Amino acid sequence: MKTQRIVSKNATWQKFEVLKSNRNKRYRYRQFFVEGVRNLNEAIHNGWTIDSFIFSFEFHLSDWARNLLETVPTQVNYALSGSLMSQLSSKTDASELCALIRMRDDQWTAANKQSDHEGLLAVLFDRPSNKGNLGTMIRSCDALGVDRLLLTGHGVDRYDPEVVAASMGSLFRLPIIYLADNGSLQSWIDEHRQMYPSLQIVGTTAHQEQPINQVDLTDPTLLIIGNEADGMSRWLREQCTTLATIPMNPSGAATSLNVSCAATVLLYEVWRQRSSKHG
Repeated sequence: MKTQRIVSKNATWQKFEVLKSNRNKRYRYRQFFVEGVRNLNEAIHNGWTIDSFIFSFEFHLSDWARNLLETVPTQVNYALSGSLMSQLSSKTDASELCALIRMRDDQWTAANKQSDHEGLLAVLFDRPSNKGNLGTMIRSCDALGVDRLLLTGHGVDRYDPEVVAASMGSLFRLPIIYLADNGSLQSWIDEHRQMYPSLQIVGTTAHQEQPINQVDLTDPTLLIIGNEADGMSRWLREQCTTLATIPMNPSGAATSLNVSCAATVLLYEVWRQRSSKHG
């Protein structure tokens, strides 16, 4: 495997930094920066293309890291000085192994349609504005049986290193589709209504609507999670067949939950109902 040694902040090292910080450059290169054992293991396990590994020729490498360097095919690997590796890593103790991973086209999810089942569960997160919230949302969707996550409008980039880190590997397991505008989303809805005639669209709101535990969530469902600050847009609200809310303690000071916390509660209710139905 070809390995390039880097001992100064040359153009290649600067590219690593750009991939971490610049969304537009990530999409131009079609690559994103990843570190962390769980993330790298999940990326490899789920068949993502590793373009390059990055490590330090001055750091001791574990058996795990050496095994990946020896067995995972890449275009070129990069061996950095210890100082450069420490500056590149976002961790207090520098990661022993990072990677540049190839982005997947959203259309790859089309090949997975046969894996959809009668109880389709999709989540739409509208214009996510917080990196931690998006990463946590991805993790909760993966943990609670969501088939695919839809992202709409101008929001946080799913390939941002902070999002990837917060997802704890789930980014590489969960099909995620970006829909830039309402027309694209309408096409997705129309297509899936043909596939699932009983598809319901459940909008979530902090206002007093039908309690989520009183909504039948065992049918094919698209669950809509609104933007953190603005909630659901008017257009999204009009697409909903049901509006639901999480019952809150009436004597508590909190009147709403963080969006990713709320999504986890909502998805657990879907999981609970479906688990009870199927025994």
